[in-house]
Amino acid sequence: MTKNLLVINILAWIATWVLQRSGIDLNAMFGLHFFLASDFRLYQFMTYMFLHGGFTHLLFNMFALWMFGGVIERVWGSKKFLFYYIVCGVGAGIVQELVQYANYSIQGLAAYEYVSAGGMKMSMDSYINLWTTIGASGAVYGILLAFGMIFPNERLFIIPIPFPIKAKWLILGYIVIEVVSAMSGPGDGVAHMAHLGGMLFGFLLIRYWRKHPDSSQRSGKDFFENLKRKYEERQQNQRMHAEPTHSHRETDEEYNMRQRQNQEEIDAILDKIRKSGYDSLTKEEKQKLFDQKRPS
Repeated sequence: MTKNLLVINILAWIATWVLQRSGIDLNAMFGLHFFLASDFRLYQFMTYMFLHGGFTHLLFNMFALWMFGGVIERVWGSKKFLFYYIVCGVGAGIVQELVQYANYSIQGLAAYEYVSAGGMKMSMDSYINLWTTIGASGAVYGILLAFGMIFPNERLFIIPIPFPIKAKWLILGYIVIEVVSAMSGPGDGVAHMAHLGGMLFGFLLIRYWRKHPDSSQRSGKDFFENLKRKYEERQQNQRMHAEPTHSHRETDEEYNMRQRQNQEEIDAILDKIRKSGYDSLTKEEKQKLFDQKRPS
């Protein structure tokens, strides 16, 4: 599953780069927009985590996913690992939306007026449409947290630290850096709160699994089995609406009754034509008369 996630992210980045040359912006279509913006779509909570702003952004996220994701997948299994990855990514998006809403409520209007005063005239909707989040960082930070919680005393060499450091202290260091960076202001263009959101949702999910070990074995499996079941039910419903059912064979009595009812309706339409003319018929009556004239 880790390999599949790597391939999907890389292909998405290549597609973004290629299509951008043709004027198609996948980031604008599938990136996570502020929920009050006109470009927001619910599916963006899923799609945004497979898009990246540049090669460096992609490289660091995929390197961390490859380095730690494979280990976590071997411990949990593919389905549980993917379920956790998606929960962390969606959770990161939810936290980012809440932070953007707080920012919008507190200083959104003032920031918009500042931008407009600087000569960049735009509507408020255009202004909040600029708030777009992309990247797998939230899900990847959730993977880092999982590694630190499963292997807290594992020693890691991380550049540029010149000595090995335990995983639990490394993760704690990442949390402190993200908190300080988030409080310093949003000017660096990095969604620090989304990173923390991915770790928060990952922490809550792991804690839940530890308190309910039976559910941890079912979560990933049940999640994808539910998706499969819903897909099969939707396909079955479409077939039932598209194809007539032949489970009940019409008896001679039912056929004769249906024919009599049909003939009575046609006779009533013909009487209406004799009294008031063809133009007095409704659209449904005209269609009924037309269908009656067609050969069966």
